[in-house]
Amino acid sequence: MIELSYSLIIEATKEPDFFGFYSPDLPGFTGIGHSIEDCLYKAKWGMREHVSLLKEQGLPIPPPNPDPKITIQNERELAAA
Repeated sequence: MIELSYSLIIEATKEPDFFGFYSPDLPGFTGIGHSIEDCLYKAKWGMREHVSLLKEQGLPIPPPNPDPKITIQNERELAAA
């Protein structure tokens, strides 16, 4: 069972022990981890903390995703402007 309230995207980098993650459902939520498992753990607790901070600041909180998904993909190259 996925224990997240929002979907999560984990991106592998060229470094074998460095991953970035973010939620497309929860604007402003990002983080880094040293493994996929580390990202999942940090995301679980980080999402709760992020929502708490949004509440404290009186900002809108997106509704939980009833069918959250976890996507693991390679890091996307940033386009040059």
